[in-house]
Amino acid sequence: MSRLFLPLFLLAVSFLHAQSPVPAQTETDKRLPAKGGKWGLREAVVTDATLPKVLMIGDSILNGYLASVQKALEGKANIDAWITPTTQADKGLSKILTEMLGAKKYAVIHFNLGLHGWQAGRIPEGQFEPLTLQMVETMKKAAPQAKLVWATITPVTEKDHPEQPNREIQPIIERHNAMATKVMEEEGVAINDLAGLMQAHLKLAAGDMFHWKPEGREMQAKAVAGAITKVLPAR
Repeated sequence: MSRLFLPLFLLAVSFLHAQSPVPAQTETDKRLPAKGGKWGLREAVVTDATLPKVLMIGDSILNGYLASVQKALEGKANIDAWITPTTQADKGLSKILTEMLGAKKYAVIHFNLGLHGWQAGRIPEGQFEPLTLQMVETMKKAAPQAKLVWATITPVTEKDHPEQPNREIQPIIERHNAMATKVMEEEGVAINDLAGLMQAHLKLAAGDMFHWKPEGREMQAKAVAGAITKVLPAR
C-alpha cells in the first residue's frame, strides 16, 4: 500500500464509520412535509460530555418544538433528534433503532410515530398494536438503560378550520392513540399526553390540518421538556 493511498484509505474508513445509521427518507404525501427542516438524524452539539444523552424521535411535530426543548434543557442534557416520516410498519425500523440506540448510551428516549401512519395501507389492518409493541421491545432491548417516554399523536383538524377535528383522519388518530396507550401502560412506559393537551387548544392549530402555530409549539415544548426532566438521571 503506497504512502499516499494509506491516509486516503484511513480517511475513507473514518468517513464510513461516521455515517448515520438512518437512511435517507422521503414522504410521498405532500400534505406532510418535514416542515422546518429535512428528515434525518440531528445530533447534539456537545459542549459538556458529562450531561445525560437524550434521543427524541418524531415527525414534523417534533421539528416544530425541538429548538425550544433544546433551549429549555440546555445545561441539563445533550439532545439528539430523529425527525422521521417512518411508521411502525417500516420493515427497516427495528434495524435502524437497534443501530441508533447502540451507538450511544441514551438516558432518555422521548418518542412518537403517528401522523404518517393513518393512510390506508401504510400500517396493515390489525397490526398497529403489535407493531407498536415490537417497537417498544426493540428499544428496551437496544437501550436497556434508557427511560422511555411516549408522546400521544396530536390532533388533526379541518383545513382552514383549526377549531374543528378532522372528520376523516382524527377518528383514526384517536384509535391509534388508544392502542398505543394500552401498549405503553402494559409495558410501563411513561406517557406524555400531547393529544389531550392540544385537544383543549385547537385554536392554536396552524390551519393546514396537521401543524401548529408558534404558541402551540411552545406549549408542546414545555410539556416535552417537563416530561424528559422528570426522568433524567440525577447528576
